[in-house]
Amino acid sequence: MTDLFEEVEEQLRSDRYRTLVRKAAPWVLALAAAALAVALGVWGWQQYNQQVTGKASEQYSAALAALAQGDEAKAVQLWGEVAKSPSKAYKSLALMELGAAKLAGGKPEDIKAAVSLFDQAAAASPDDLIGDAARLKSAFAILDTAPFAEVEGRLSPLMKDGHPYRVQAREALAFTKLMKGDTAGARSDFVVVSLLPDAPESARQRAKAAMDLIDTGSAKGVAAAVKAAQNLPPPVLVAPGGTPMLAPQGQPQAPGPQ
Repeated sequence: MTDLFEEVEEQLRSDRYRTLVRKAAPWVLALAAAALAVALGVWGWQQYNQQVTGKASEQYSAALAALAQGDEAKAVQLWGEVAKSPSKAYKSLALMELGAAKLAGGKPEDIKAAVSLFDQAAAASPDDLIGDAARLKSAFAILDTAPFAEVEGRLSPLMKDGHPYRVQAREALAFTKLMKGDTAGARSDFVVVSLLPDAPESARQRAKAAMDLIDTGSAKGVAAAVKAAQNLPPPVLVAPGGTPMLAPQGQPQAPGPQ
């Protein structure tokens, strides 16, 4: 009799389990299908990003090669295509190159167009390393033509701790103050540049030379000094994916470590 009860109880448990499985199965399958869809979506997005970045990298490199061969028109055309890419990094770099090409024209309208392109590059950038380079370029473009307040407004945020080009931004602001006749303010900024632990030796030397000019009362011909400062090589960028280096004034350089 005991065995009979046990068999009946086992049968009842088995029936309950089967009923439970039948009820739960659709939900389990739905969850599995959803998980699979998410996984496939992530994979597809990664593949898409890789394709987009790869294409932008090839076009950007081709533009650098065209420029190196003297075909600026071809380079500008290719950078124009990269500037439409969904790849934020390459889009930003291409916009900076287009801005540098415009800036070379030297006319007021060229400078205005270049600043607009640099601002677009800053807005499109994925990080401060590229974005601040674009912002620094826009400030350099108007360094000796725009009102001081505008230049200072562009440079001041770049001088904050943690920003990659704070030394270059403070140096540019110091030259701007010097050009405007604010020798005391300029000297104060040059002192900071000379003492910053992460300032390159070339920046320290320029700061000390400028302080000597101010201290001896020889800080004349400031416009020429500012022009020279604009032509100094600012920070170098490395494009994603191993693309050749890019100098912020748009001149390609040989690859190398930062």
